[in-house]
Amino acid sequence: MKMQIGIAGAGFAGAVIARELAQSGNFKVTVFDERDHVAGNCHTTRDTETNVMIHQYGPHIFNTSRQDVWDYVNKWSPFMPFTNRVKAITEKGVFSLPVNLLTINQFFQKKMTPSQAEEFLGNQGQSDIAEPQTFEEQALKFLGADLYRNFFYGYTKKQWGVEPKELPASILKRLPVRFNYDDNYYNQKYQGIPVDGYTTIVQKILDHPLIEVCLKTRLSADDKDKFHHIFWSGPMDGYFKFQRGRLRYRTLKFEKFVADGDFQGNPVINYCEEEVPYTRITEHKHFAPWEEHPRTVCFKEYSALCSERDTPYYPLRLAQDMALLKEYISLAESESNVTFIGRLGTYRYLDMHVVIGESLDLAKICLSKDLTEWPRFSHSPI
Repeated sequence: MKMQIGIAGAGFAGAVIARELAQSGNFKVTVFDERDHVAGNCHTTRDTETNVMIHQYGPHIFNTSRQDVWDYVNKWSPFMPFTNRVKAITEKGVFSLPVNLLTINQFFQKKMTPSQAEEFLGNQGQSDIAEPQTFEEQALKFLGADLYRNFFYGYTKKQWGVEPKELPASILKRLPVRFNYDDNYYNQKYQGIPVDGYTTIVQKILDHPLIEVCLKTRLSADDKDKFHHIFWSGPMDGYFKFQRGRLRYRTLKFEKFVADGDFQGNPVINYCEEEVPYTRITEHKHFAPWEEHPRTVCFKEYSALCSERDTPYYPLRLAQDMALLKEYISLAESESNVTFIGRLGTYRYLDMHVVIGESLDLAKICLSKDLTEWPRFSHSPI
């Protein structure tokens, strides 16, 4: 008899594990999702007004340097090359992000070489900050007050809902500064977008005789006894019915509008000024430049604290959240026959390629060990 596996969530985390286990022939997998579609927050669909492929929960550009992850996604769909070139509107004008040599020269009205710009920016920074502890200190030390105030202060305050001095310095460490003219937002070997969207990929991954998909259906911790093991890609605190309180997230609200022709000339434009209520506008036909559409569809994005009824996007992971997270980790480690996976299951901000890579790695571990030795987490939440 095949072992019965239950999976909460039909996003990439759950789908990849489901497929790897099913392909071994030793498991019958049932995948549950509360939504009426697979692919989670990566869901793509054709807009009914414009026929543009839209990324329903915000844009996703696939990027990775892991060869096995790139090979994996390309098994299910052809990808078109795509380079994400973000623009930022500040009170001083329109500039390229991430901050690069063109940004620096245009912003300060200079004609500097890479070495000159690096020296110049070093002099802009506040050298009296020895070990930056906060986002603001990190920015002031390495960027200086002018770049920080124009590009990061207002945007960050809108995105996270707190003053940047309340955020850890590690958040800004993920934002590169380049002393050349490379305006590619990512620094990965492979970058692209699937021709037919992400939902098609997940549908194909889940298309296996030993996988059953149950949409608009919730799997709960109370159902655990129906399976030999479950994988939980929902919120970690939700598994425990929020008995210690709720882990905090930021959510996104989208304001859709359509227009004729080309609205903004770029897929993503950040609005850095605090007075502008939205963080960015995304124009989705530019995520598929190989297609032609006479009309266009755009979304203004607003960031807000996630309520019980909202879709959670970004874990806050501030001091009080991390203290609560440790309590839930202790509860999780005392559980049996469950593995917490993915962005929500481990309370981390994860890009698609990381989720897929961790699920592939986890599946290998599970297939090489006895069921009683399967890990409690796909990756440590701390």
